[in-house]
Amino acid sequence: MSAPLHRGSCLCGGVTYEVEGELRDVIGCHCTQCRKQTGHFMAATAAKHTDFRIVKQDTLKWYTSSATAERAFCAACGSTLFWQGKGRDYIAIAAGTLDTPSGLKMEGHIFCADKGDYYEILDGDYQREQ
Repeated sequence: MSAPLHRGSCLCGGVTYEVEGELRDVIGCHCTQCRKQTGHFMAATAAKHTDFRIVKQDTLKWYTSSATAERAFCAACGSTLFWQGKGRDYIAIAAGTLDTPSGLKMEGHIFCADKGDYYEILDGDYQREQ
């Protein structure tokens, strides 16, 4: 039996990627950096580096957002794409960039102590302060 194949892209198609393998269910990150980058909170899945491949990267840009992580986006359309923590064996992928159906579900929320003051997290999934 072959591994599942997932595809995704930015809004304009300047960046496309594939994951040949399992994806983690979606986690909402409410940290200040994710909120600033996305305009709300980051809903992300993740894949092992060995399963992940960037197919087209014409407009891909990486931004070093801290001493421990970098974030990727499309320089043409502005789509938030990836988060990479230094030394991690996986890459986080903005869930909304995946082609559907993804087969994923929301799993929980992290960095809830930093969430915006204009919303509540009411979906019943787990919530962690950090």
